[in-house]
Amino acid sequence: MKTRLTLKDHFRESRLVNNRLIFSAIFAGILFCIILGRLAILQVVEHEHFKTLSHNNRVGIQPLPPQRGLIYDRNGVVLAENIPTFSLELTPENVASVENTLKTLSKLFNLSSEEIVEIKKTIRDQRSFRQVVIRKSLTEKELALFSVNQHKLTGVDVVARLIRHYPHGALFAHTIGYVGRLNERDQKSVDGNEYKGTLQIGKTGIEKKYEKLLHGNVGFRHIETNVQGRAVRELTREPSHPGQELFLHLDINLQRVASEALGDYKGAIVALEVKTGGVLAMVSKPDFNPNSFVSGISSKEYNLLRDSLDRPLFNRSTRGHYPPASTLKPFVALAGLEMGVTRANSKTFCPGWYKLPGHDHRYRCWKTHGHGIVGLKQSLAQSCDVYFYDLANSLGIDQLHGFLNLFGFGHRTGIDVPSESRGLSPSREWKRKAKNQVWYPGETLISGIGQGFNQTTPVQLAQATAMLAMRGAHIKPKVVRAIREHNSDELTLLRTETSESLPVVNNKHWESVIDSMVEVTKGARGTARLLGRALPFNVAGKTGTAQVFGIKQDQKYDAETLEKKLQDHALFIGFAPAENPEFVVVVVAENGGSGSKVAAPMAREMIEQYFGLVAND
Repeated sequence: MKTRLTLKDHFRESRLVNNRLIFSAIFAGILFCIILGRLAILQVVEHEHFKTLSHNNRVGIQPLPPQRGLIYDRNGVVLAENIPTFSLELTPENVASVENTLKTLSKLFNLSSEEIVEIKKTIRDQRSFRQVVIRKSLTEKELALFSVNQHKLTGVDVVARLIRHYPHGALFAHTIGYVGRLNERDQKSVDGNEYKGTLQIGKTGIEKKYEKLLHGNVGFRHIETNVQGRAVRELTREPSHPGQELFLHLDINLQRVASEALGDYKGAIVALEVKTGGVLAMVSKPDFNPNSFVSGISSKEYNLLRDSLDRPLFNRSTRGHYPPASTLKPFVALAGLEMGVTRANSKTFCPGWYKLPGHDHRYRCWKTHGHGIVGLKQSLAQSCDVYFYDLANSLGIDQLHGFLNLFGFGHRTGIDVPSESRGLSPSREWKRKAKNQVWYPGETLISGIGQGFNQTTPVQLAQATAMLAMRGAHIKPKVVRAIREHNSDELTLLRTETSESLPVVNNKHWESVIDSMVEVTKGARGTARLLGRALPFNVAGKTGTAQVFGIKQDQKYDAETLEKKLQDHALFIGFAPAENPEFVVVVVAENGGSGSKVAAPMAREMIEQYFGLVAND
């Protein structure tokens, strides 16, 4: 058997090796170029970016939320302040596991299942960099407990904050309002940069209306951190600028008297300074404690307030709708005089009822046997319905609506408290649009005594009464009197907003109506004669008793047989002194029954307090 010898091809092997070397060199060259290119990008193109990242690993920026401006009454009494507190707060983006952290916190601080649910909901509803309050107002024992276990709770900190506090509780709840936790919806309506670090924002009342002034401007501090992210030292600081302080027209003594006068009645009392439009008192009952909302109210507590039949969260002063009843009669009387359909000495016979020509239906007067022959002064003093049925019928709804419109009935006053209601001053056109029905003559009669479709708010009624007191001058009601920069002694008074006076041609008409209103409180048969007794000046007033429901022709109203919620509302409007007015007061006591027996005595308490006729405790 022969063996075959294989000869090596050195040339081929050499070429293969050379090709591999060339490929390796090219591949290495490409990799080297890529590395060089990447280095160039990192060192040149993206130098500033990575320099910033590196700097941020060492230096952090912390917002410094501003101190919220304080709120004072007209005497300098603090109504809204800031108090220091320590709160336990969690920042979701800094926590590895929110679920595990909450379990640990629950064991340490005995958090209830309801609290855990609320915390999780808050975490879901807001951005991850915003702090979530776990426990507010920590005790010394809780502070020590956290300090011992802090190493287990990355992303959880004890934060010293100033929180809003209302030292007088419910007394100013509806007017001043309250602040609450800043939520996702709030963040859409504010400048996010200005609210970094801020947890609270005005939700209602003056706190909401003047949020921009009260909040202030945020500051920042640059801090150096270690590898664990803990602050080592402060590098630079730009301090925050505190919010401005507000001084109100409100008087705490008047406010307290109004609240005590209303007592357990639902309703409202509004008092104005006639010549400035300043709101001296504005009480709505029932009320609530605004401090419950500051750091977040529990769902259970909020639901109790929201679902209560008494509606304590509802501001009756600016949003409550009530029939003005007989408190509308002075304005109807002025309309009749000005439109020339009656005179101050004109007389009407009141047999206890009124019938439209050609109709059998009797529109009853509150006094069953009638008032006999009455003129303007007697009809207002005794609140004769028949006189005003006849006057309204002579005026017609178009003239009546147009004249009442001048006093602002059916319009917002523009008071600096949010969410004011318009009320309703009915007209032929309104009924056609709202109900697709024609206007009936009998509805004009009912409108003439402030019933039927008529709806007014207490603050609206107060403004109209002030216009009557000022003989037509129109001044917008205002709660805030002045503003002041933090740590300044100089007050900046806010401008009084006025409009053109009412176009009443004959000034004697004002005096005829006002003299008749004085007869209400001074006359021997005036419905509020007890109010004017022993006062050193005259009070021009008018009582009102507003029906909550209608009764049939042959039925008689009997308060003793009715549920409390079906009894009449008691109203009173008035100003003093009648000749040179300074003070306006409006009282609405829901289901109070008689305006003369319930609302007028409340008004007298307010008058005595304002004019210093009673000693303060």
